[in-house]
Amino acid sequence: MDDEKSRQAAREAALRYHAYPKPGKLEIRATKPLANGQDLARAYSPGVAEACLEIVKDPAAAAKYTARGNLVAVVSNGSAVLGLGNIGGLAAKPVMEGKAVLFKNFAGIDCFDIELNESDPEKLADIVCAMEPTFGAINLEDIKAPDCFIVEQRCRERMNIPVFHDDQHGTAIVVGAAVTNALHIAGKRFEDIKIVSTGGGAAGIACLNMLLKLGVQRENIWLCDVHGLVYEGRAEDMNPQKAAFAQATQSRTLDDVIDGADLFLGLSAPKVLTAGMVGRMAQRPIVFALANPTPEILPDEVRTVAPDAIIATGRSDYPNQVNNVLCFPFIFRGALDVGATEINDAMQIACIDGIAALARATTSAEAAEAYRGEQLVFGVDYLIPKPFDPRLMGVVASAVANAAMETGVATRPVEDLAVYREKLDGSVFRSSMIMRPVFAAAARSQRRIVFAEGEDERVLRTAQAIIEEMTDIPILIGRPEIIARRCEKAGLTIKPGEDFEIVNPEDDSRYRKYWEAYLRLMSRRGVTPDLAKVIMRTNTTAIAAIMVYCNDADSMVCGSFGQYLWHLNYVRQILAHDGAHPRGALSLMITEHEPLFIADTHVHPEPTPEQIADTVMAAANHVRRFGLKPNIALCSHSQFGNLDIDSGRRVRQAMALLEAREPDFAYEGEMHTDSALDPELRARIFPNSRFEGPANVLVFAYGDAASGVRNILKMRGGALEVGPILMGMGNRAHIVTPSITARGLLNISALAGTDVMHYG
Repeated sequence: MDDEKSRQAAREAALRYHAYPKPGKLEIRATKPLANGQDLARAYSPGVAEACLEIVKDPAAAAKYTARGNLVAVVSNGSAVLGLGNIGGLAAKPVMEGKAVLFKNFAGIDCFDIELNESDPEKLADIVCAMEPTFGAINLEDIKAPDCFIVEQRCRERMNIPVFHDDQHGTAIVVGAAVTNALHIAGKRFEDIKIVSTGGGAAGIACLNMLLKLGVQRENIWLCDVHGLVYEGRAEDMNPQKAAFAQATQSRTLDDVIDGADLFLGLSAPKVLTAGMVGRMAQRPIVFALANPTPEILPDEVRTVAPDAIIATGRSDYPNQVNNVLCFPFIFRGALDVGATEINDAMQIACIDGIAALARATTSAEAAEAYRGEQLVFGVDYLIPKPFDPRLMGVVASAVANAAMETGVATRPVEDLAVYREKLDGSVFRSSMIMRPVFAAAARSQRRIVFAEGEDERVLRTAQAIIEEMTDIPILIGRPEIIARRCEKAGLTIKPGEDFEIVNPEDDSRYRKYWEAYLRLMSRRGVTPDLAKVIMRTNTTAIAAIMVYCNDADSMVCGSFGQYLWHLNYVRQILAHDGAHPRGALSLMITEHEPLFIADTHVHPEPTPEQIADTVMAAANHVRRFGLKPNIALCSHSQFGNLDIDSGRRVRQAMALLEAREPDFAYEGEMHTDSALDPELRARIFPNSRFEGPANVLVFAYGDAASGVRNILKMRGGALEVGPILMGMGNRAHIVTPSITARGLLNISALAGTDVMHYG
């Protein structure tokens, strides 16, 4: 009864998801403004004619002047929808819309779903071919076998754009990657293994053909379908694709041929493989039971007879889900970006190699966060990456693009593959492009960065990334046994004490040096020797600050848990001297449009005019670190003197202080945020503004306002935060917030990892 209620609840939730807040999963948005007559004249008549004429002169110009180069059609007649069968084009539409959403979300590819009422494969191919002017590529989906083979062949022969039947080749690519790594673990080779497969449909045949390309010998493949073994001379339910795997044998059933099989590959039906059959397979058997929703055999049954088996399914509730989303968004991304005329074998194998290699690498922090609770460490239960691993884009799409160029099918080859991959990563890791100048500056130095919360998994992943991607030296404060255990659990390759230094608060040779240094600083502020000793045993933020004070580290990062001002208190106590003092916290918000800096978000709740001016000066210096020219707006509820209120008075006084300092950057105030961001509005209200264009830095008169804008942009505006950056400490200390991600910590580490000290 509970299971029935659970199924009903899941059904209702799925229907609500599709129905609200508006029906379906897709919409179309314009990419150009259409706000006035001039826009209309450019978007349509007469301006549109210019783009048309350019395409008449050079058809390749369509990729420059239209969306075609980033537009894929998902085409289906609904004759073989996964788990549902022949339900027709209309009922298949939710599936195709879903596919389009995956294209967009995983690879930034625009997609139209096209469902057709056509069962004749030749006519279906004619319709698809007629759509070539509209699309940069075609994804065929859920078309029954053998019709799908005919449709794809005809389209590939007649079209000059990639045509890819994902049910066939997408499945084959992901299976190829998973088998590659399974054989790696089992210590076997493609050339030597015996494969027994069930399923003579499109996916099954494509998987076997791919395994042949990877080195499997045809004579070692035994294909079964619903009628039994495919053998020479069989007439029942045969086609040329099945016949290619017919064996000259008297065997007739799966049970007859399973003995000694290294790999069982199931793309068929529930419960066709028994535990007894698994027991007769080769040592260290590989069982890929991929039927959905119920596999050919459940993993628990396999384990009863083969505890060391390597198992994959098509389900998300077991390890090693073979999911086409690992492949199709990224193979299309690479193909579209180089204007490939087809997706050939070399591109597909490059996709396999990229996916397989990524699983063998250290798991990304983003994937670990998306699959919290799962141990994503390469091995028996982790053969292929997870779909939400953001590195798939850069690794797979660039490998596919390179293969397209090497095989001569790229009509728009990229000039520099490394730059192209950086661009791909930038589309996923939204901070990567704007952080490039910071990482470049960090690469020119080798600073020792101490992390106060060294046992935090986010910090451990950051340390791994620093070692792999930067020249800086991470130092982690924490208990060595805890750090080692968590590194192992997270699948990190870094080794405590070898790749990075650990400061153990419970037992460090510098303990006396540190508590005595802290006592010297704080003895006239109520700290006794006993208290200094306790703090240097228990307070990791204070320990990190003392390490920087004693020159045992160059910069510190803290705050991954706890309250910002609590951490700031110890940074002030220990490091605020010789002109260094916290001038404010600056947050870089990476929005859908342009980057926007917000200050002061944490340090001064109600800053004085002097503190506002200091924040403006420091913010300008830090903005330049990102290669940007500062345009700073001082924000208040008052606008250019129209209200006599506290925030307006303080900002006006800050403006006077700035004028006396004669800074070399543009600033203006006091003003509302809309005036700061809208130059036309500002020009109407105050024509003589000190800067042109939108502000890229907003400095507020209240910490509440700055923090509120920061959080609204994050939670409702979809902005990604880099920071907060603690200004005024000579780059010796940075305090993050508990919501920080491992990627965010890496960005802060890059900021901390430069030895230039004048940033304020």
